[in-house]
Amino acid sequence: MDRVIFLDRDGTLNEEVNYLYRKEDLKILDSVPQALKRLKAHGYKLVVVTNQAGVARGYYSEEEVEALHRYMNEVLRSQGAEIDAFFYCPHHPEHGIGAYKTVCGCRKPGVGMFEQAASRFDVDKARSWMIGDKLIDIQSGINFGLRTVLVGTGYGADFHAQQCGSGQPPYDIYAETLEEAAKAILEYRE
Repeated sequence: MDRVIFLDRDGTLNEEVNYLYRKEDLKILDSVPQALKRLKAHGYKLVVVTNQAGVARGYYSEEEVEALHRYMNEVLRSQGAEIDAFFYCPHHPEHGIGAYKTVCGCRKPGVGMFEQAASRFDVDKARSWMIGDKLIDIQSGINFGLRTVLVGTGYGADFHAQQCGSGQPPYDIYAETLEEAAKAILEYRE
């Protein structure tokens, strides 16, 4: 079975940019390539799962999302940190236009993108993880039966600060960066 690291994209792998679709606006976060390379070296598959409501809103096309993912993977591949698969949700239940305005199962916190990945990889849920910077990332990982890591990049640090005083957080691990998340996952003992 495949051990898979599911990864949110914006705020987790790259700087948060509202409705990112142009390659010139892509800025991979520091230490992300090293973290991904380390996880790959330990046998994990790397799968991006990302909500892309900009498609639903008509800001950019699915082709532009796919072109950005190809470019992102070129950048990461050159550093030994290639993503094994990208899955995205182009829908939005309220702000979409045309066929993109729909309630779907793929939009996080739903698990449709995870199920798509499971049709391509033999996901070992007990040994796989979801890493993201928002509650919906954590919820989607939990909904699919994964352990979860909240990273402090993007929106994560603010959410973690809110959770600190409210008892048990919904995620298994908090890490300031993806590099710290990778280290924690590799050291995790059940």
